[in-house]
Amino acid sequence: MRKRIGNIDFSYDIFAESVDHRVIIEIQKAELDYHFDRFLHYHYMAVAELQRKAADYKIEQTVYTIVILTAPYTIHTKTGLPIKKEILISDSDPRDLEDKIVPIYGHKLIFLNPNHKNAQTPKNYRDWLDLVYESIHNREKYQVNLQNTAIKKAVDLIEYEKLSPEKIREMKEEAGKRATLAIYEDKLEKAEQELLKEKQDKQKAEQELLKEKQDKQKAEQELLKEKQDKQKAEQELLKEKQDKQKAEQELLKEKQRIYALAKKLKESGELTSEIIELTGLSKEELGEVLNEPM
Repeated sequence: MRKRIGNIDFSYDIFAESVDHRVIIEIQKAELDYHFDRFLHYHYMAVAELQRKAADYKIEQTVYTIVILTAPYTIHTKTGLPIKKEILISDSDPRDLEDKIVPIYGHKLIFLNPNHKNAQTPKNYRDWLDLVYESIHNREKYQVNLQNTAIKKAVDLIEYEKLSPEKIREMKEEAGKRATLAIYEDKLEKAEQELLKEKQDKQKAEQELLKEKQDKQKAEQELLKEKQDKQKAEQELLKEKQDKQKAEQELLKEKQRIYALAKKLKESGELTSEIIELTGLSKEELGEVLNEPM
């Protein structure tokens, strides 16, 4: 029984191998770009299948997986920018620190999309991409390079004019279905993007509202602290005033005690010099207390 490789079955529209069996080319046609991740899986599973058949991990063949997309890209890069490239090549070979390719594997995954024409596309690509585009959009009158013998042979093989009217009708209906599906997928993706944007805008609005609420709370807390600091300063000022009044009262009381002592000493017949020494009053202050000139 054939051993399964990976968890997903895969197949290609066209499989070709070189005469010397050293190059394998696998081609798939894709009408929409939502198959991108699937083709990456197909490409590496094809390599894994060759390794499974080999005696060890080493394989002699080089695998080229070519994906031909028949509709414009709707996918975007991780940066959000749309992809509008006619040719995309994913190389499995590693690069060194100087960004130079080190040829170890040689396997390539190539995406071709003739809906995004580029003037720099090489001639050997251009003729085949034009054939793909014209066979889809201009079946009745191909605008291709018939000087290219391979293209001429391909056109002859298509034999479009030999198809029955019923077959032509079926092909046109199928093309219409694919176009409708592409439009539906595009609208669905846009709706999902709009829904995501609406969700992100809502989250942003909620975050801004939360920040506004937090800023308001912070301002209220700062205002409350300022009020408390003011009350504390007023209380400290009041206490300082009360302490000053208390000190003044105690000083006045002490003076009154000294004045009473001076009068009592005078009445007991003490000398003026002794009264001054005992009370600490000056001669002038003692004269004022006793109402006597000194």
